[in-house]
Amino acid sequence: MIDRDLKSRLGQMTKGVEVVSARAHGVVRAYTSHWVTQVSFEEPLVMASVSPKHDTYPLMQASGQFAVSVLGADQVAEGQYFSYPGRKFRHLADEYLVEADGDHPNGPVDVVADCIAWMRCEVIDIQETIGGRPMDHHLFFARVTSAGDFGRLKEPTLLYSSRLGWRRTGEPAREPGVSIRDQLLARLDALADPES
Repeated sequence: MIDRDLKSRLGQMTKGVEVVSARAHGVVRAYTSHWVTQVSFEEPLVMASVSPKHDTYPLMQASGQFAVSVLGADQVAEGQYFSYPGRKFRHLADEYLVEADGDHPNGPVDVVADCIAWMRCEVIDIQETIGGRPMDHHLFFARVTSAGDFGRLKEPTLLYSSRLGWRRTGEPAREPGVSIRDQLLARLDALADPES
């Protein structure tokens, strides 16, 4: 169990909200996550963290693939719905998922309707331990093999923090017309030895 003080500090982390879905043996399951991230610039690689207790986990293993739907700020209902095991709501909101990428050789993937963007991810590795210690969530590393959107790429995305709850992306953090990078480079130039 994580120490309460440490947990409150970890709760300050704010991350984008995605829905991860998988299909195998005619069954589709999905879960809400804020633990999906891009892990490489050179290749389109992502990592999704999932509990082996979740009903999506065996489908991700069996199919060797999963889909990631990036939620818009107006999709709190979808995020909340998939944050519980589907059986809790008896899978009553099947309209939240639609098929995409149907012409792919591996068949369609299931994505959240009207999400900001979606990605088909093919599993290349699963990490169950770190430093020889088992983890309560396993890390699925995957290559993004196709992607799409519903024409909403410029709309705000949904964010989540365990301390602050659901949030939306907001105003830019940088002052318009001011480049911190350029300021730092100017300072670096000022430190340069004129004789070097």
